[in-house]
Amino acid sequence: MGGYELVRSDDAAGAAGADLESGSGASKVAGAPPPSPAPSASPAARQQRLASLDVFRGITVLRVPDRVEATRKAVLRALKLFCLGLVLQGGFFHGVHSLTFGVDLTKIRLMGILQRIAIAYLLAAVCEIWLKGDDDVDSGYGLLRRYRYQLFVGLVLSIAYSILLYGMYVPDWEYQIAGPGSSSTEKSFSVKCGVRGDTGPACNAVGMVDRTVLGIDHLYRRPVYARTKECSIDYPENGPLPPDAPSWCQAPFDPEGLLSSVMAIVTCLIGLQFGHVIIHFEKHRGRIASWLVPSFSMLALAFVMDFVGMRMNKPLYTMSYTLATAGAAGLLFAGIYALVDLYGFRRPTIAMEWMGKHALMIYVLVACNILPMFIRGFYWRDPNNSLLKVIGIGA
Repeated sequence: MGGYELVRSDDAAGAAGADLESGSGASKVAGAPPPSPAPSASPAARQQRLASLDVFRGITVLRVPDRVEATRKAVLRALKLFCLGLVLQGGFFHGVHSLTFGVDLTKIRLMGILQRIAIAYLLAAVCEIWLKGDDDVDSGYGLLRRYRYQLFVGLVLSIAYSILLYGMYVPDWEYQIAGPGSSSTEKSFSVKCGVRGDTGPACNAVGMVDRTVLGIDHLYRRPVYARTKECSIDYPENGPLPPDAPSWCQAPFDPEGLLSSVMAIVTCLIGLQFGHVIIHFEKHRGRIASWLVPSFSMLALAFVMDFVGMRMNKPLYTMSYTLATAGAAGLLFAGIYALVDLYGFRRPTIAMEWMGKHALMIYVLVACNILPMFIRGFYWRDPNNSLLKVIGIGA
């Protein structure tokens, strides 16, 4: 489950295969003059795996001779990932404190982390398979021209999301929650909105779209807003409601909802461009520069947007938050690449490299509570003195 298979898509006729992890095989255009010969490297150097790609796990999307077949494989993988996410978060496995399990299909959460990854992966894979130019890449400008259609898709998605987030009218709405204990009675709450462009917990367009399309019964029922000062006496932790708690405090909200997943697709497309750098640039200096410049630019733009009012908001996945996380991730990846692949500091990162190679397996173990329950079996004198207690899972 930890392994993965490379996806390939065709390129211009006569193009040579490229390996995203080895960095070899720059693309060629039929009829174009051959590029100047690069310094020869030993077979071992050409075939050496970039360990930083395992340390900093990401999507790998490459060429295949048949675009239709590549698209079919991408769709199947996305469906498998989406279904796995449904099963893992739907309540089919024992909890840390309870042996009861099961899920009411009328209230199953439809979105989640793996579901969002599946959607972003599928759109990024389709863009990589179908939306590539034939331009030679010998500079940063050439890289932008070759993948200009993918960048255009990301720009359109970002603009569309921002228009919906800040321009969509959010009316008043209501929700019901079950009564305390085993009572079958439901308590109704009314939330007053009637606004546009609100990014607060109660009246944002992201929540409205999810409530309308997915249904409020299929959203996440323990949102981060429940830990705010308005909703928890034990702020910043979960706790009892204050006497004057607003009506939205107990409302379901999905941080991996439909509308916010649009910007997750943009994040994935940005990561895809970082992978293109490995394909088309062989020298370390060129690769690192091609990562650092856009990373610093995205960070600067993110802080400017936050300053003018487009706040960084993780639950809503705003554009400023997307740029900030993508820029920070780019800087981190460039640093990991320099340490691990350029200077050879492999030993300190072996554990992270292993986790990167088996990321999905680790996620499944945690989501099924198998790993937490295993860790909880080891404690100091009292069962409550376990590592889970320290990190807050077993509390």
